[in-house]
Amino acid sequence: IPALATERRFAQRLREHLEEQQVLDGRYQLQQVPGGRVALPVLEEKLSQRCLPLEMPCELVQIQDPLPSRASRRRTPAQKLRDELRRLLGGSWSDELEQDVPRAWQRHGDLVLLSDESFQAAPWERLGPALWDAVASALGAQRVARRGRVLPDGMRTPNVTLLLGQDGWVEHVDNGIRYTFDVTKCMFSPGNITEKLRVASLPCSGEVLVDLYAGIGYFTLPFLVHTGAAFVHACEWNVHAVEALRRTLVLNGVQDRCRVHHGDSRQLELRDVADRVNLGLIPSSEEGWPVACRVLKKDTGGVLHIHHNVETPPAPTPVLPAEEGVQEAASSSGEAQHPMEGEAVRARIRPEWQRWAEATATRIQGLLAELHGRPWGASIVHIEAVKSYAPHVHHLVLDLQCRPELP
Repeated sequence: IPALATERRFAQRLREHLEEQQVLDGRYQLQQVPGGRVALPVLEEKLSQRCLPLEMPCELVQIQDPLPSRASRRRTPAQKLRDELRRLLGGSWSDELEQDVPRAWQRHGDLVLLSDESFQAAPWERLGPALWDAVASALGAQRVARRGRVLPDGMRTPNVTLLLGQDGWVEHVDNGIRYTFDVTKCMFSPGNITEKLRVASLPCSGEVLVDLYAGIGYFTLPFLVHTGAAFVHACEWNVHAVEALRRTLVLNGVQDRCRVHHGDSRQLELRDVADRVNLGLIPSSEEGWPVACRVLKKDTGGVLHIHHNVETPPAPTPVLPAEEGVQEAASSSGEAQHPMEGEAVRARIRPEWQRWAEATATRIQGLLAELHGRPWGASIVHIEAVKSYAPHVHHLVLDLQCRPELP
């Protein structure tokens, strides 16, 4: 790190001058150097643009092991990244570049995955590989990748470019489960954590499950690791996800309790084996409903977990008559606060969700009756709202209890 070395009696004056000239590198401390002198770390690219007073004798030296300042130790990774990039670009820094630097990213072990909006401005190109080295250093990573838009190939294949490093395989720990996958070939969705936690708490001891859309094991693993399930049949047609799933099963020591079926789940030959079936495909798992009915145990039935995106029109805003004198409360900032804070809770099971659940139950009931030639019951156990998509679309999970009716 470049620094200006001067006698101790000049150190304070030199420091004040460098701070005023914005040449001092605040990431590092002042340090003693041989000869009873003090070295002040500087931004070398700015030093040539500034004039130093002649009464301050000093010379440019290099500090091999600079000590970080207290302020730099308190900096967030995002701040460290910006500081490092400013140093690299020097006088070329601009508001446009400031907006182009990511404020958030995904971390998978020693790899950071940047969003597709990151570092798109032209000036970054001239930095070449030094840009990705700086990103990795500032964020404490060894590898850097950037994602693009998901490919429209029916498998939600990620469009990820590895910018630093040779290998895209990573590990990610989620709810005590170790997942491994190649970020350039498989997606990891942290947004479904609430449903994965819910699945992990279900009473599945001794049960046999079928996961029709297993992916890299989002739900297969919680069933195996946390619920006490006896066995899981995991179905997946993406070869890269299958490889990741097999590795993840071994990582967690549950490979002996899972069979991976590689191929189209609609062609699955299993029948009459499952106490529970997971249909974790959105926007709709409807194509898998006949398969789910076939794999349920014909004598005792079981539970279906049916994922679906349901459109929910915005609720009309009630207008109260003026003569009633009802007013909206206002916060201290002057922003209106609507007097229905519990509305989201009271409307958790919205009419549109209930209608979809009832229609789904009726359809499943019919499929089971047609398949087995006798009446079946299908009762709604639970409706879970996983997350929402704009505009007004919600990812729901319906837990449906299915049983053959007694003659």
